[in-house]
Amino acid sequence: MYVNQSKPAEFIILGFPGSLSLQYLCFLLLLITYLLTLLSNIVIIIITQIERNLHTPMYFYLRNLSFLEICYISVIVPKILTTITPHGRYISFPGCIMQLFFFFFLASTECCLFGVMAYDRYLAICQPLHYTTLMNNAMCYSLSIGSIVGGFVTTFPHIVLISQLPFCGDHIINHFFCDTPPLLQLSCADTYLIDMLDFVCASLVILLSFLVTLISYFYILAAVLHIPSKNRRKTFSTCSSHLIVVFVYYSTVIFMYVRPKVSLAFTLNRVVAVFYTVVTPILNPLIYCLRNKEVKHCIKKQLGPLMNFYRR
Repeated sequence: MYVNQSKPAEFIILGFPGSLSLQYLCFLLLLITYLLTLLSNIVIIIITQIERNLHTPMYFYLRNLSFLEICYISVIVPKILTTITPHGRYISFPGCIMQLFFFFFLASTECCLFGVMAYDRYLAICQPLHYTTLMNNAMCYSLSIGSIVGGFVTTFPHIVLISQLPFCGDHIINHFFCDTPPLLQLSCADTYLIDMLDFVCASLVILLSFLVTLISYFYILAAVLHIPSKNRRKTFSTCSSHLIVVFVYYSTVIFMYVRPKVSLAFTLNRVVAVFYTVVTPILNPLIYCLRNKEVKHCIKKQLGPLMNFYRR
C-alpha cells in the first residue's frame, strides 16, 4: 500500500550537483551558451529570410531547424538556470507536464527534420537534374508539416498517460529538468506499459530518422567519390560536418531513450543529457550555417553598411 498517493502540486528539481561555486560556474557557462545559441539561430533565420539567393530548400529547412532550436532550448535552459536558487527548483505539476510535452515534441520533430534534411542533400547531390522538380515548394512544406505531425503523434500519447499517474514520496526529480525516466521513478503505479510505449515511440522516431539519414549520406558519400577532386573536398567537408552533429545528437538520445528500462545512474543520465539539450543546439548553427561560405558572405553583406557607419 502506497502512502501520500496523489498528483502533487509541485515537484522539486535537484539541478546540477556540487558546491555553490561550481553551480555558479555552470550557471555562467550555460547562460553564455544559451545566449549564443539564441543569437546565432536568430541571425540564421533573418539572413536566410532576407537574402533571396538563400531561398532554396536547404536553407528553408535550416531556417526551420533554427526556429526549432530556439524553442527547444527555451523550454529547458531557462528553468535549468533558475535551479541555482532554492525557490527556482520548484516546478508545478502542470508546468512539469508541459515542459515534458514540449521537450519531446520539439526533439521528435527535430529528429524527423534531420532525416528530411539528409534526404534533401541526397536529392541535391545524387539527383541534381531532377532536384528542383522533386524538392519543390509543395514538397518542402509537406515534409516540414509531416515532421511536426510525426513529432506530435509520437509524443502526445505517453505524455497523456504520464499526466494521469499517481505520485508519492518526496516528489524530488533527480535531474535538471522534467524528463521521463526520473519522473516515472516517482510514480506509485506500475509504469511498465508507459515504459514500453515510450520505448516504442522513441525507437520509431529516432531510429527511423537516423536510418534515413545514414542511407542518404551513404549514397551522398558514394556520389562524392565520383565527382572531380577539385569539388570533392568542399562537398566532403560539408557532409562530414553535418554527420558530426548528427552522430553527437543521435548517439546521446539513443543512449537515453531507446532502451526499455532505465537502469543506469541518474548522474550519468544528467551528463549525457547535457549533450542533446545544450551542446548540439550550439553546434547546429555553427556547423550547418556559420561555416557555410554563402551564409558568411550574406552576413558580411548585411553588416557592411553598419560597419562603415561606425568607421566614420
